[in-house]
Amino acid sequence: MTTVVFIHGTGVREPHLTALLARVAPGLAATAPDASLVAYDWGRPYGAVLAADGASIPAASGAGTARDTADPGDRDEAEQWARLYDDPTAELATVSAGTGPRVTAPGAAFPDERPRSLLRALAAHGEPRAAVLGPRLQEAAAELARSPLLGPAADALDQESLAWVLARSLTALVVAGELAADSPVQCDGDARDAAVAGLAERLGAEPAGTGRGPLLRLAGKPLVHLGSRYAVRRRRALTDAAHPAAGDILKYLARGEDMRRGLRELVVTLEPPVVLLGHSLGGIIALDTLISGPLPGVELLTTVGSQGPFLYETGALPSLAHPDPLPAHVPPWLNLYDRRDLLGYAAEPLFPGRAHDIATDSRQPFPVAHSAYWTDPAVYRAIGERLP
Repeated sequence: MTTVVFIHGTGVREPHLTALLARVAPGLAATAPDASLVAYDWGRPYGAVLAADGASIPAASGAGTARDTADPGDRDEAEQWARLYDDPTAELATVSAGTGPRVTAPGAAFPDERPRSLLRALAAHGEPRAAVLGPRLQEAAAELARSPLLGPAADALDQESLAWVLARSLTALVVAGELAADSPVQCDGDARDAAVAGLAERLGAEPAGTGRGPLLRLAGKPLVHLGSRYAVRRRRALTDAAHPAAGDILKYLARGEDMRRGLRELVVTLEPPVVLLGHSLGGIIALDTLISGPLPGVELLTTVGSQGPFLYETGALPSLAHPDPLPAHVPPWLNLYDRRDLLGYAAEPLFPGRAHDIATDSRQPFPVAHSAYWTDPAVYRAIGERLP
């Protein structure tokens, strides 16, 4: 009888492991009724914990710093900018929403002609004081000059106010683009505000004008909370929820020998043939354990939604550095990944002839796809067909 050792992924603790096994067991039985399922619960003895009860988590607001005791409206500023980074034209859209049909006297200039002209000039020549934002300013100015929201906003606002709204939208467009490009450097709030002031003046505002107050409290969409005042207040709860998953990965890469040793100790107690079935970090643990030395009785390695191939290619897999080949004692390797699971990677291109990939499709988006393998019959069919 084949014994399948299920090795769970990051953050899994009881009672979730029992619930997970209740899904895996019948799925496996449907295609391999003679196989027995054994769980390797590495999370309980070896997983990440806050050993000092969260002493590393900074104190919540109210600890006495100048910013902590500032007016609540000032603390909202970060949330307002988070909303703008998420949607750089949110403020323009809010302003435009209340305007009616445009009525212009014959021969008169449209209110948006001058701001569009100023934006096009900015797109052509840039603004030295805004250079701290990053290289996308001229591109962002050209994009904003074409915005259909500019006309209604120009109808609704005076020149001074519109200049500040456009300056904030421009700044948000540039920063959002830099974030999307994974730029390693971002400006702080003071540098951002100085850039906004320079842009506003370039777009028609008076020097040191007073029209800088944000209008985002009028926006209809919810504010983005990640990294906002909400997240700071709730940091302990968020850390408690997130640290097992993130901490497990970091702890394994730094001190994973206990997890590998525990798996070896479990396997030697089992009758062969044995199959290692690892999900996510569990697949990395299984792969690393097999690479680091022969494990008698194990005849198949199966990884599901695992980052092992990625770690190997990037030089982060503890037991094997690219381009070194898999040791001869590693058994055949079946690697399954969902096309929409951004945490599942292909092994066959890296280990041709040693690993076999199967792409599945749960029809779920990420991150749901990363945990949807265990209700997908195709996953169990692929595993059952290859069990020794």
